[in-house]
Amino acid sequence: MFTVKEIKANVAEEMATFEVKFKESMKSDVALLDKITHYIIKRKGKQMRPMFVFLTAKAINGKVEEASYTAASLIELSHTASLVHDDVVDDANERRGVFSVNALWKNKIAVLVGDYLLAQGLLVSVKTSQFTLLKIVSDAVKAMAEGELLQIEKARRLDITEEVYYDIIRQKTASLIASCCAAGAASVSSDEALIEKMKKFGELVGMAFQIKDDIFDYGDSEKIGKPTGNDIRERKMTLPLIYALNNGSSAVKKTLINIVKNHNETPKKVKIAIQHVIESGGVKYAYDRMIELKEEALLLLDDLAESDAKKALIGLVEYTVYRDK
Repeated sequence: MFTVKEIKANVAEEMATFEVKFKESMKSDVALLDKITHYIIKRKGKQMRPMFVFLTAKAINGKVEEASYTAASLIELSHTASLVHDDVVDDANERRGVFSVNALWKNKIAVLVGDYLLAQGLLVSVKTSQFTLLKIVSDAVKAMAEGELLQIEKARRLDITEEVYYDIIRQKTASLIASCCAAGAASVSSDEALIEKMKKFGELVGMAFQIKDDIFDYGDSEKIGKPTGNDIRERKMTLPLIYALNNGSSAVKKTLINIVKNHNETPKKVKIAIQHVIESGGVKYAYDRMIELKEEALLLLDDLAESDAKKALIGLVEYTVYRDK
């Protein structure tokens, strides 16, 4: 399996250029805002989203265009804004082991920073007249909000079916990766069928990515590097839990519902719930479903010419499902 470093090597030059352009897109004349955006940039993660944009563009066209950088900046600005807002909504003081914006500068400032980043994303696309890219990413941001609200609505009643779960992750998580691949394609091609195919490819990869995250919650917290059982504590109905509720014994179902509803803050009870989900086959079922989605996604790349970019794009998909944290 490719490492992130090996995958990124295929778009190293493009990523370096993007870094400069992205920093420029976040600049402000307001000193406080500039300080906060500089803090955000320093905390950047694996940067999988711009990699999806550039690898998709190169796999189709052999190279990226100026519009590809616009697409990557627009997506990263929108994604960063959503993370800042999410931390406020979740009252989270940390992200990736460092303080969140709201923890350091309070909620009001964090919300305004998120708004600023969204506005900058709009301006990046409008200034370059990239309205197709703007529509692709705006659709994704809209879907993300709808997915979050649908999850909140359903979590109150613990009545999420597997089909509704797929709707939630399609909107909440997969829509952004779908927009990366669609925007990457649209930045180098006007072929609507191809853009739609790459959007579907990204959607399937995004769903597999989310299921992988669901599975992590039932793993070894020391190996993963973050606490497990968080989804149960937050009453999130993920695929392993949904499967256990639908296929476990009546006693297991009763115990799980009781723990999620009434004892989700009790570590000992959460551990019991995790064990019940694993023993009921929930984690194995989720893993198998994740692999099916991954394979379905890779089939959509069959028509693309063989190239290093295509190999790296496949490697990024494989990394998505086989990563260990």
